[in-house]
This record gives sequence, C-alpha cells and structure tokens, in this order.
Amino acid sequence: MAEGSRNEPAMDAKRFAALAAAYGGDLRRWPAAERMAGTIFAQREAGLAILRHAGTLDRLLDSYGVETPGKALHGAILQAAGRHLVQRRRRRFWWLGLGLAGIGLAGAVAGLALVSIVTPEVQPDHYVLDADATAFGNASPDRDTIEEDL
Repeated sequence: MAEGSRNEPAMDAKRFAALAAAYGGDLRRWPAAERMAGTIFAQREAGLAILRHAGTLDRLLDSYGVETPGKALHGAILQAAGRHLVQRRRRRFWWLGLGLAGIGLAGAVAGLALVSIVTPEVQPDHYVLDADATAFGNASPDRDTIEEDL
C-alpha cells in the first residue's frame, strides 16, 4: 500500500466499500482507526460514489419503522408461554414419577435378593414339619435339654 498523508496507510476502493457497507455513509460512524484514511479516500470520485450509495441505503434503513405490537399479539404470546410452562411442568412431574417408580422397583429387587440370601433352603416334601417348625428351624426347645431338666 502506498503511504498517505500524516504517515497513515492509504485506503483502497475495496476496503473503503467494505467499511461503507458495514458502517454506512457517515464517516463519523466508522471505527476511529479507519476514519482518517476513509476521509482521504472519500475525496476521490470513487469514494464519493461509494458514500452516495451507502447514504441511500442509510436513508432507506432509517425510514423503516416497526409498529408497536397490539394487545392481541401480546395476549397470544402470553398464552403460548403459559401453555409451554404447563407442558414443561407435566413433563417434569412425569419424569419424577418415573424416577420414584424406578427407586421402588430397585427397593423391591434388593428386598427380594436379601430375603433369598437370608432364607434357608426349603425342606423337601417328604419331611414332615411339626407345629413348632419355622423357616429358620424348629422353634421348640431341644429334646436333649428337656430330658436333662427332668
């Protein structure tokens, strides 16, 4: 690049057009580091044409206005937001119920495993159990102890 006045690099048409497209035709809106070189290039015929085109676009954009939304749109947005919150709460409640059911199932499996480990093996059918028999053995006192006491 060639050197411009005041030891600042000169700007080419491509860079000037890109800055004008990004920041508009008013050089005061341009970044401070680019303003001086832009001001120098704007004095040329190509610079003036680019600024005129950017200024036309600026005026079109400045003339565009957005109307304030009406009460109907505001109400529709609030209703949609309310429905969304209700659906979200239902999903959260459903997942909570599913988690509690999973915890209950895990407890049942753990209890079943514990009972199957702690419970002794079932006696075959050919053994006759008396009235004092339990799952943990005979609940009656030993006959040897009874005979010793007599």
